[in-house]
Amino acid sequence: MSTLKDRLSDGLYGAGWAVVKKLPEPVAVGLGRRIADFTWKRRGKSVLRLEANLARVVPDASPERLAELSKAGMRSYMRYWMESFRLPTWSKERVGRDADIQDSHHLLEGLAAGRGVVLALPHLANWDLAGVWVTRSLGVPFTTVAERLKPESLYDRFVAYRESLGMEVLPHTGGSAFGTLARRLRAGGLVCLVADRDLSASGTEVSFFGDTARMPAGPAILAQQTGALLLPVTLWYDGPDMLRGRIHPPVDVPESGTRAEKTSVMTQALADVFAQGIAEHPEDWHMLQRLWLSDLEERPEPAAGAGRDGERGA
Repeated sequence: MSTLKDRLSDGLYGAGWAVVKKLPEPVAVGLGRRIADFTWKRRGKSVLRLEANLARVVPDASPERLAELSKAGMRSYMRYWMESFRLPTWSKERVGRDADIQDSHHLLEGLAAGRGVVLALPHLANWDLAGVWVTRSLGVPFTTVAERLKPESLYDRFVAYRESLGMEVLPHTGGSAFGTLARRLRAGGLVCLVADRDLSASGTEVSFFGDTARMPAGPAILAQQTGALLLPVTLWYDGPDMLRGRIHPPVDVPESGTRAEKTSVMTQALADVFAQGIAEHPEDWHMLQRLWLSDLEERPEPAAGAGRDGERGA
């Protein structure tokens, strides 16, 4: 049975998709910034967690600098939402103008070879817009995974939204997502996974900004089992109208070692690329939850709230 909070969340997201996309763009942009600044000024748990995470990314930052970064981070986060609410109305030309992903040859060459490709990326900037760029600018469909949110109606909204953008969406739990992903890859398809936060508590430990975190093992295991290329991706905002990104060279499967050892090496390689991208654009890293194991030990935290890890899969 859904709670009042669940129904309220569903109603708010539903209103966002129904109303925000109809607003004049300057109004929507201004609304997003006002919401971000109001939320930042309240200094709630999400803002404080973002600031604590950023303190690890920029360890020499003064309190004033961290405050600036967290404020910019909340603005970037709300920009993601305002853009995402409006993405279904964007034309192919608009997507091509406002998104520029470098080194796409890694992806296209892998698909042309029939190997299948796994794109793995962190919670940077707007991964939904990057996904639309893949489906519309490159004309390549892909499969992703979404956290099964509560209430079910909210999860259904996210699935319908992403499917309207040309994505196949599988539930993170309660199904056979891994097997379906493997079949898509063996058929030479594309899989896109957000991979900087483990939702299963059984991920792979990595060194990340000087401490231990846990990241999903799925991307590395899929690459090992299917022969697909594993390509890290980083994204960032460049000014008010542009999303930029880079598809990095493949993470190779080690020639020796057990599956667990190979998975550890490959996941650490992903983490290293993610860390580089996050360090270059910390204000665009939308990590509002606990990530490092030492932080998780302080107080257990439920897996992502409505709309963040489920929004892009894990």
